[in-house]
Amino acid sequence: MSDVFTCEVQVRWGDSDRLGHVNNTRYAEYMQEARIQFLTSKLAAHGGRPGYVVVRKMSIEFLKPVTDHSGPLNVEIFTTHVGTSSFTVRHVVRDNTGTECASGDALMVGFDQVTEKSRPLADSERLVLEAALVPA
Repeated sequence: MSDVFTCEVQVRWGDSDRLGHVNNTRYAEYMQEARIQFLTSKLAAHGGRPGYVVVRKMSIEFLKPVTDHSGPLNVEIFTTHVGTSSFTVRHVVRDNTGTECASGDALMVGFDQVTEKSRPLADSERLVLEAALVPA
């Protein structure tokens, strides 16, 4: 059984253009904010904390405009792949009516700050990521 994480993200005043539509670059920020909450809260519950990870690749599908009145947004987070040193996180952004506005995948890689190369995922990270695994 997967453990889908959901968090609330606010639409900020400066996120939108003069037509009241949220700029498409902000979707990546909403997803990043949710991903940080997911990793931090889930690892803390297991007595750990996230190691360094970097985004290797990210894609976003824009389905419906987010406006000034769409918030707060709910972002669902789950993993679709867990490897030795990388994992893929799926983000689903919903407006305050529950309508899906965007979805996106981020390929994340464990990162060794000293060597500046990939590192294997820690056992605590793997435990959390595998609990949130939903096959694609």
